[in-house]
Formats: sequence, structure tokens, C-alpha cells
Amino acid sequence: MNPVTLSVFAILFLVIVVLGFASSHWQRGNLHHLEEWGLGGRRFGTWITWFLIGGDLYTAYTFVAVPALVFGAGALGFFALPYTVLVYPLVFAILPRLWRVAREHGFVTVADFVDARYDSPLLALAVAVTGIVATMPYIALQLVGIEVVIAALGFSTHGPWSDAPLMMAFVILAAFTYVSGLRAPASIAVVKDLLVYLAVLALMIVVPWKLGGLAAIFHAVPAQHLLLPAITQHNWGMQSFYLTLALGSALGLMLYPHASTAVLAAKGTDTLRRNWILLPAYSFVLGLIALLGYMAYAAHLPSQPALAPYFQDYGPQFAIPGLLLAYFPPYVVGIGLAAIAIGALVPASIMSIAAANLFTRNIYRSYLHRQCSPQQETRMAKQISLLVKFGALLFILFLPTQFAIQLQLLGGILILQTLPAVVAGIYTRWFDPRALLAAWAGALAWGVWAAAQTGFQKSAYTLHIGSVLIPGYIGFYALILNFLLATSLTVLLRGVRIHHERDRTRSEAYSE
Repeated sequence: MNPVTLSVFAILFLVIVVLGFASSHWQRGNLHHLEEWGLGGRRFGTWITWFLIGGDLYTAYTFVAVPALVFGAGALGFFALPYTVLVYPLVFAILPRLWRVAREHGFVTVADFVDARYDSPLLALAVAVTGIVATMPYIALQLVGIEVVIAALGFSTHGPWSDAPLMMAFVILAAFTYVSGLRAPASIAVVKDLLVYLAVLALMIVVPWKLGGLAAIFHAVPAQHLLLPAITQHNWGMQSFYLTLALGSALGLMLYPHASTAVLAAKGTDTLRRNWILLPAYSFVLGLIALLGYMAYAAHLPSQPALAPYFQDYGPQFAIPGLLLAYFPPYVVGIGLAAIAIGALVPASIMSIAAANLFTRNIYRSYLHRQCSPQQETRMAKQISLLVKFGALLFILFLPTQFAIQLQLLGGILILQTLPAVVAGIYTRWFDPRALLAAWAGALAWGVWAAAQTGFQKSAYTLHIGSVLIPGYIGFYALILNFLLATSLTVLLRGVRIHHERDRTRSEAYSE
């Protein structure tokens, strides 16, 4: 344990803790109302929204997992780049429209919109439950990022007190989220992103210089790690999987509750449109982060005696901390590890708030306490946010990390199946809610079955069309099935004239 590294880390961590609690006084509002606590009063401007969405989507696990995937699997890990490039044009036309409708009607969650648009509490319940289930392992994976940082700081990963630092981080996260709501991660996101940019810039300058340049790095990486296998006459192989994984991930990204929460907290539609122009800057940084996986491979980090024990415990996930420990002075290591840890607290905080909003609005208020006051509603949301984080902590403490990764894989498949109800509803009321609900259930069942065929170890399923094999992302294939079922069933219900057309939203809310 290096005292300089630990001191720098502790100082930066203390800064964000103070900032988290002080955020309750920023843009002061009545935090006893869910719209203020859970959406920051919808008053975040362009720059705060940029940092918030970026801090929300580019998490500590991104900082750890993308280089780890490139380190272990090679070129496949770069799927994150086209998917983050694709996502912004896709949502440019969708989310400002959703924001207008949500603001006009006072919706706090996407499930609120689905409930009113289709006059279907059951469909809204399905969307809410799917969002909560998909979010839980995502929070757990942020704690995995903190675990890696704690190990890199020199704390023992074995013994009776090995989990104490992780539990302390959890308590701090729970406390400032409870007090400040969404304002806390919004303010901390600024510090987090600046630290990430600083750490990545330092890594991209120093590590290639130490390893002899980028040419030497790519020369050290096996050819099969640099390119995907080519398509053959009878097998599209990794090429089709790469394409569907990138597209499916892009379609699903903004459907996650934490992403939609950050979007609905913006000040207006112009704020969102400016953000879709500015957010690709994160994609550039993500490309640099992915390249660090090749650098870790070229550096032969697992064979270095000082780092070998860490790679035995954490595998490729220790690639970034390993580069920091191998090539930087202690104070820079402290800054880099703080960037990862704070990069876990920001999205974990937003995720717990988003899950709490969904439970409170679409389960508690809709089914358990219809006459609850705004104060009771907000108090319940705060309590649920604590419960969600506590559940994620138990997940990490008592189950193997691989379980969280497997469930997160399943979570991506699940959240994609809410797309037909949400995105179609933003533009048209043509679909029948019963058809959408049946299609959601059918696509989910197939997606879970397909993932189970791999033992929940992989996200690919191979279609057999004649003699041609087309591997693809399970979530994307399930989404196609979802749309086919929803369309067919809606046509059938319209044909027998029992189509459900009730809509509680106002048509003028969908226009500029």
C-alpha cells in the first residue's frame, strides 16, 4: 500500500463526498417531491446534462470492461465504438419528443408514459419490472469496478475485513443519494469525467512511449486479435455477431432507466439536441480506452511478478489498474484509481434513483398505495434506492462476480424488449397494448431460453438459414421477434374489431 497513492485517492474521494452532500442546496427545490428528488426538478442545462449522461453511460465498468474485452478477445471489444456512434442519431429524433410529452404530463418514468399512452397499467408494469431487473446487476457491476480499485490500492482481498472498504463506499453512496437525489450524481459527474479524461490522456501518452510506440504495440498483438474472422460461404461468424451486437446495444442503451432518467432531467429539448452533438466526444475517448487493452497485452502485465496475483484474482479486468501501477508514479496512480471509483459511484447513484422512481411510481403508487401524498411517494423512493444498493452490495459480497456479469448480459436482452412499446408509442398509437404485452412476454421467453442454451455465458445465438449459419446478438434477434409478434397480433385484433385505442396523453404534446 503506497501512502502517496492512498492519500491522493482519499483526498479526491473526500471532495466528491462533500460535493455529493452539498448538492442538496444546489438549484434548491422541494426534495420532498419526486420530480425534484428523482429528476432534479428538470432544470439541468446543456453542460450539466452532458456530464450527467456521459457519467451515466460511460461507467467504471466501461473503463474496466472494454479494455478487458480487448485484452482477452481482441477486435470484438471494439464493438463499443460503432454502437456509441450509432446511438446518438437514433435517439436524436426520439428522446426530445419523449421529453416534451413527459414534461407536459408530469411523467417521471418511461413506464408512466407507456401507462398513459396505451391506457394499460399492465404494460406499464411490465416495462417497470423489466427496467428494475435489468438495472440491478448493472449496479452490482459498478461495485465490481470499486472492488478492483480497492485491490489496486493495496487493501487485502482476503480475510475478515477485506470487504470493509467496499461497504464503506456503499454507505457513502447510499447516504448522499438519499439526501441529495439526482443533484448529487449530476454535480459529481463533472469531477468524474474530468478525472477520466486526465487519466486516459496520461495513459495514451506515457504507455506507448514506454512500450516503444503504437507500431510496437500492434506488432506484439497476435493477428487473430487485431481482426475479426472473415465471412465464409456458409458461416458469417463474428462479422454478423459484431454487427448485431453493436446495433442491438445502441437500440437498448437509452432504454435503461438510468439513461432515461438523465434525459428527463434536462431543462428542455434544445438542451438534449445540443447534447447529441456534443456526446460523441465520449466515443472518441472510448476508442482510446479500448486501445489500452492492446497496450496491456503488449506489456505482458500478467507475467510481471508484482501484478500476477491481481490478474489471478481479477483476470483481464485488472488491465487498466495494472497499466497505472506498472508505468506511473504513485500520485498519478491515485488520480487514475479515483477516476475509476468515482466513475462507479456516479452511475450507481443514478441507477438506484431510476430503479426507485420506477418502483415508486409504477408499482407502489399504482398498486399498493394509490392515494399516497407526494411526501410519502418521495420517502418511499428514497427507501427503495437504499434497498436497491443494498441488494447490489449483497450480490457482490456473497455471489461470484461472474454471476453479475451473466445477469447483466441477460439484462441487455431484457431491456431491448421494451423498445416496441416505448419507441413506437412516441410516434404512433397503432399498436394494441395487449399485442405489445404478449409480444414482450414471447420475446423475453425466447431470449432467456436462447441465453440459457449457452449457460448464460455468451450473448450469441446462431440462426440456421438453409446451410448458412448467421450468429447474432440474442437481444437483437429477440427484438425482431418482438416486433413481428406485436405487428401480427395488432393486425389480428384490428381485423376482429377489438382493437384497444384508448390514449390518455394529449396529441398536441407530440408536436413542437
